[in-house]
Amino acid sequence: MINKYSSQGLLLSAILFFQISEITGQNRITREQYIETYKDWAIEDMRRSGIPASIKLAQGILESASGNSRLAVEANNHFGIKCHTGWEGERVFHHDDARNECFRKYRNPRQSFEDHTTFLTTRPRYSGLFELATTDYKGWANGLQQAGYATNPNYARLLIRIIEENQLYLLDQDISESARRSRRETQRRDTSGELVIDPFGKRQTAYNNGVRYVMVEPGDTFESLSRMFNLRNWEIPSYNDLPANANINKYRILYIENKRRNAHPDHPYHIVKEGETMHEISQQYGVRLNRLYHFNRMQAGEQPKAGDRLNLRRRIRQ
Repeated sequence: MINKYSSQGLLLSAILFFQISEITGQNRITREQYIETYKDWAIEDMRRSGIPASIKLAQGILESASGNSRLAVEANNHFGIKCHTGWEGERVFHHDDARNECFRKYRNPRQSFEDHTTFLTTRPRYSGLFELATTDYKGWANGLQQAGYATNPNYARLLIRIIEENQLYLLDQDISESARRSRRETQRRDTSGELVIDPFGKRQTAYNNGVRYVMVEPGDTFESLSRMFNLRNWEIPSYNDLPANANINKYRILYIENKRRNAHPDHPYHIVKEGETMHEISQQYGVRLNRLYHFNRMQAGEQPKAGDRLNLRRRIRQ
């Protein structure tokens, strides 16, 4: 297969070789071992966040030299994420674009994978990526480069090459087909209003806009629901745009999956009633709160007025 690549491609391989040579020793991790070790995390994250599993693995491979770089070994940092403003965790200093740059240090690789998801999903410059299909790994790779994730001008090309050489795109296709089947099933449930028994617990769940939710019962807490549905403690607050210390007994339903980026096509807009908040409307239609603000060109925390027409879906330019 190497004859398909130009001499420039060989040069890029050499760059990767010297990066991988940064850490030496008998316990080196091969690329195949890295993929096998972390693919389940990438798949799980894709189902919840929408970041393609292929992209997450390729970034981990490239940024951490398949788990062998100094940052990965000493700081469990697999994605080259720097400290940035607001980071209060441990840190390590490493020569990168400049000398002694500050990078985040994690307790374990899992924390690094989770922080990578938070990093991409909470920064506005990456928001456009989530409009792409999960199978569009080339679009994601180019979008990450354009958004400035890395300074390497060949960053997108390197990611795509890793994905294609290791057929990581198959993970995206398998998951996407499963998700499409699931979405078709949940849309039928939406129409009928059918309740289903959750396979991980004993509580009934239902679907709104293809997103699974649970009715809140007296005594429920984020922790108890997280255990019931095999979720991490931060997930349910995040899915519902709530602080971790929120009193959930104030709410009728809680989503146990990430809300959609758009409302159902049958609900392109909403006329605001007296006293309604953006959060209430977000919950009513199963649409992410930050997307509602984006669709309507509003600032986070701003509230609509009675009679306002709120867009619930991305507007298509004619």
